Amino acid sequence: MRIMISADMEGATGVTWTDDVVPGTEQWQRFRRLFTGDVNATVAGLCAGGATDVLVNEAHSSQRNLLLEELDPRARMLTGRHKPLSMMEGIDSGVDGVVFLGYHAGAGCDGVLSHTYLPNQITGVWLDGAPAGEGGLNAALAAEYGVPVLLVSGDDKACAEAAEYAPDAARVAVKECVSRYAAICLPPAVTCARLTEAATSGMRRAGRAEAARAAHRIEVEFDASHLAQAAAVVPTVEQTGVRTVGFDAPDMTEAMKAFKVVTAIADGAVQGKYG
Repeated sequence: MRIMISADMEGATGVTWTDDVVPGTEQWQRFRRLFTGDVNATVAGLCAGGATDVLVNEAHSSQRNLLLEELDPRARMLTGRHKPLSMMEGIDSGVDGVVFLGYHAGAGCDGVLSHTYLPNQITGVWLDGAPAGEGGLNAALAAEYGVPVLLVSGDDKACAEAAEYAPDAARVAVKECVSRYAAICLPPAVTCARLTEAATSGMRRAGRAEAARAAHRIEVEFDASHLAQAAAVVPTVEQTGVRTVGFDAPDMTEAMKAFKVVTAIADGAVQGKYG
């Protein structure tokens, strides 16, 4: 069984604020090790459950955060930018299941470091009319290739979101949200044991299902009008309101590629403290 881990960092053990996840800070160096520990605990569980190959796709920021020298030798790591499918690069390679590790709640929602792709410029994303954070978007992309979501980890708010987009997946809350920058955290010894156990049990759902290719519509709300204006220069993207854009795509793969372009252009239009 071949399994992929999409590894984000905001939902990793102990992470609670900006410096924990921003490359180059002292705190980031500390939490790289805890992040790698979460990944290794998950790899151990997947292998105990029957996985024969585990691909870890770095999905956070620079996508160069995990410590390769400390990675479980049974895993392979896809690191660095830029990848056509970003957080989900590798989902089209014939894997039998995917783990969303270290995920977080979506933009506009309560949760530790909650956002969708951009740190704070996006205030809401909708997939086919329903609210969707990174987890919901990525789960829809996985479904397009018939790949089940086996496990989701993050804070309790991220796990509550996962119950909506991946109701059959195992869920591990490594911390309890108090506010955007505060949480009640469990120590690594506890979270790693829970991740290993959940990954092992989650392997019972591994195995590709029938692909679910369909057309999709994504709508994005920004926190400022000029970001919507900037994103609307992309062909097929229309400005639907003062701060909103929307676009249609023939399938989820194309939808996510377009979403990546929209977020990149909006991010480039941000001007200092005023956004």
